[in-house]
Amino acid sequence: MTQRDWIEKDFYRELGVSSEATGEEIKKAYRKLARELHPDANPGDAQAEARFKTVSEAYGVLSDDKKRKEYDETRALFAGGGMPGGFGGGGFPGGAQGFDLNDLFGQAQGGGAGAGGLGDIFGDIFGGQGGGRRRPPPSGARRGADVETELRIDFVQAVRGADVPIRLSSPGRCDRCGGTGAKPGSTPRQCPTCNGVGLVSRSQGAFAFSEPCRDCRGTGRLIDDPCPECGGDGVSTRTRQLTVRVPAGVDDGNKVRLKGQGEPGRGGAPAGDLYVTVHVTPHRLFGRSSRNADDLTLTVPVTYPELALGSTLTVPTLESTVSLRIPAGTTSGRTFRVRGRGVERKSGKGDLLVTVEVAVPKSLDDAATEALQAYAEATKGFDPRADLLRDIR
Repeated sequence: MTQRDWIEKDFYRELGVSSEATGEEIKKAYRKLARELHPDANPGDAQAEARFKTVSEAYGVLSDDKKRKEYDETRALFAGGGMPGGFGGGGFPGGAQGFDLNDLFGQAQGGGAGAGGLGDIFGDIFGGQGGGRRRPPPSGARRGADVETELRIDFVQAVRGADVPIRLSSPGRCDRCGGTGAKPGSTPRQCPTCNGVGLVSRSQGAFAFSEPCRDCRGTGRLIDDPCPECGGDGVSTRTRQLTVRVPAGVDDGNKVRLKGQGEPGRGGAPAGDLYVTVHVTPHRLFGRSSRNADDLTLTVPVTYPELALGSTLTVPTLESTVSLRIPAGTTSGRTFRVRGRGVERKSGKGDLLVTVEVAVPKSLDDAATEALQAYAEATKGFDPRADLLRDIR
């Protein structure tokens, strides 16, 4: 959409709201019209379809605060087809000769009247003259779309990191033409109408407007003999094999970005990115700490004598095993920290958090039952619930 469209079109009238309408009023009006005019509700009605596009265009500008501000400023400046302060009718005081836009707008060389406001608009309308603006890329150039996919890895790969190959079917550069869009053996030629810029200038009164070149559709080039595989787009759906470098410590649901591996751009624009959502299969023994994802967790079953008398346990890690000393009198549920046995990153290593829990036998033989009864008799002076009922009367 060009700035000329903003000058000529009354988007408020298209939506049936006033220029003072709130954002909520604009949204409500658009939704009502969109329901009435949607092509699905009016099959074969070309007039309704055209009106639906116009309403959508209007909402696209007025629903964006920045675009709406620029639109209002542009309309106010060029209301009635002329300039503010009595410069109506497209003319300038005393004729166009000798008129300096800097005298009227001030500091046009530095970006115009206000950051992000009229300065950018003037640069677009006056073709960037005097503003030091770079020549814009062909209007047909378009960055490639981002692509999303998913990947499942095991717990160890998530902790240590891994290079995982994936196969991806998505739009990519056409192998047959190499992305040029031209049939092999031929090459695109520069559009003679726009000289490869993709834009053409059109004058109306004192103003020059730039708009996409109709001959090349804004791409700046013409393809006389298009590639039969991609039809001249330079893009075709193909299956690619990529390697996803999963960093150490990735968690379930994290995304890995592969820059430039999305859909290829059009007209020389860069390709989009590939976002890989990682899903981690839980481990049978290990988990991740909720307080610090770099710490691994492990629950180890122990006997009551091992806690009461103390012992040395052999516990597994992701790499091998370690010895863990349990002091006498340890309570069930206590957690011990084994340094450096967690997630390894460049910045350091996480730890392994080992929680010991008493495992109670489901059944006892006669000898074990007698021994346990003897133990109960020997320790009957110890009441573990003495404090539990102390304040209850």
